Amino acid sequence: MSAMDTDETSVVLSSNTVSGLNVSLHPLPILNISEHLTRVRLQTNSSNPFLLGALLGIQNGREVEIVNTFELAIESDSVDHGYLVSRRDQYKQVFPSLEFIGWYTVASYPTTKHIAIHEQFTGYCTTPLLVVLQAGVALGSRSSLNAQPLPFKAYEPSIEIRDRTTRAVYMEVPYTVETGEAERIAVDWTAKGGGSSTSLETHLQTQRSAVKMLHDRLVVLVKYVTDVIAGQAPTDHTILRSLAALVASLPATESEAFREEFHTEYEDVQLTAVLSSLTKSTTILNDLVDKHIVLSSRDERSSTGIRRKLGKPGFQGDWDR
Repeated sequence: MSAMDTDETSVVLSSNTVSGLNVSLHPLPILNISEHLTRVRLQTNSSNPFLLGALLGIQNGREVEIVNTFELAIESDSVDHGYLVSRRDQYKQVFPSLEFIGWYTVASYPTTKHIAIHEQFTGYCTTPLLVVLQAGVALGSRSSLNAQPLPFKAYEPSIEIRDRTTRAVYMEVPYTVETGEAERIAVDWTAKGGGSSTSLETHLQTQRSAVKMLHDRLVVLVKYVTDVIAGQAPTDHTILRSLAALVASLPATESEAFREEFHTEYEDVQLTAVLSSLTKSTTILNDLVDKHIVLSSRDERSSTGIRRKLGKPGFQGDWDR
């Protein structure tokens, strides 16, 4: 349990309260939030760490689309607002239609501490949404509002009036998973391990299994010979003759032919690296020459213009005024 989950005060309205908000959650935020949690878990060696992130999307009245996310820098329970503004503006330059619409975290349910953090985002959005990744909650124990078998819940901030007092609360919002054609292809590609990389991974796994099997058998043979020499295993001349024949059949790695082939391949690799470096240097030099030609042409046109003005009748420079 994280620090967020230790507060038992419920700030979520009952399921009888229905929100009029229509939320669409795209696959990219789901992948980003899950990856964020997995990475932080490995870095901190914590089963349920505290993390925050921003939600980017499009809001049109009561229609909201959560399209993308980015992580937030935090100190204790405070948000680094300078980092938030910088990242938001960077995304805005690339995706002008996306706005800051809320934030996400990892918890079992929202508490009063989430309300306190919520107040830090009201300066960027009037009613920032909250998406909670319920990493430690079983699928069968979640509310029926969100029918998707995903450990995510969406909440809309609201105000509850009780006994002439008001308090900030959350309303659970049902959401749908919205997937475009491009996103469907990308998710399918990711699920398969990255397209062409899958065949490479399979090949490498096969090679690794073969090398491991060979290594295990060699360990067995070396242990047997060691035990025979130490007198801890009976001497079997048939096995020893087979081992001697096997060793004799192995190619001699110190032969002249092996060294010649090794040096040839090594020189080819080094030559390829040098050619690559030369190509890169040539490209840089070519760009520099192009820029020099442009600047020289501009200076020449400027000098020609000045000479033409000086050659006109009645023209006098500033020094004659």
